[in-house]
Amino acid sequence: QTLKEGVTTAENDAWDVVLLDIHMPDGNGLEHVPQIVKGRHEPEVIIVTGDGAPDGAERAIHGGAWTYIEKINVIRDLPLHLMRALQYREEKQRARSVPVILKRKNIIGDSEPMQRCFEDLVKAAASDVNVLITGETGTGKEVFARAVHENSARATGNFVVVDCASLPENLIESALFGHIKGAFTGADGSRKGLIKHADKGTLFLDEVGELPPSMQKTFLRVLQERRFRPIGAEREIGSDFRLLAATNRNLEEMVSQGLFREDLLYRLKGLSL
Repeated sequence: QTLKEGVTTAENDAWDVVLLDIHMPDGNGLEHVPQIVKGRHEPEVIIVTGDGAPDGAERAIHGGAWTYIEKINVIRDLPLHLMRALQYREEKQRARSVPVILKRKNIIGDSEPMQRCFEDLVKAAASDVNVLITGETGTGKEVFARAVHENSARATGNFVVVDCASLPENLIESALFGHIKGAFTGADGSRKGLIKHADKGTLFLDEVGELPPSMQKTFLRVLQERRFRPIGAEREIGSDFRLLAATNRNLEEMVSQGLFREDLLYRLKGLSL
């Protein structure tokens, strides 16, 4: 019934998900999100509130919450968000415990820092959670992404590379989503997009920091729903892809500058390498 009681309970017992209100008798729930998610059992936090303040969702995600639901929509929205949070948590826990015989073609080196990278690679390969790979240009981000794919349960599927830095902004949607015949001038036939090519396989967004802001919002929904609409089509289609992303840029800094969506970054960082 109180924030103090709830936070203490969350810290002492092994909960998977915490449903947290904002306006509590003894404080603001948003202020305690970081404390809860970084606790001993690291539960996912879903904010459920009657407060429709526009900055509420942003503050919740910034603090580490899974999502933010207004009470007026809770019956409709909570089951789906709860299911996804539990699936995400299960994948993270599996990644920490499942051993993998590592295939490391084209990866050279056995130093202590490299061994730590291999441990992270094994965790990433053992689950289906999203992975963000960071590092300077030339350090082998795509090589590690391919290794994650080749050591995963999706190894027999396609490994589809999307170079976000080289795609012209006016062609990104067509390249990712595909189009139907006659959707625009020059569309003489239907074309399957890269996201659909990655069905049952892995989609690798290289230099994800170069993704235009307009596409960041669109892709966030695709990442959440695993559904999209090809250009010119009337109906959405699905794609069961696993997402890996890489960048040589500081995405946290880009978030602070308003150049990259914070909620998208949170989704990309299921695991970090």
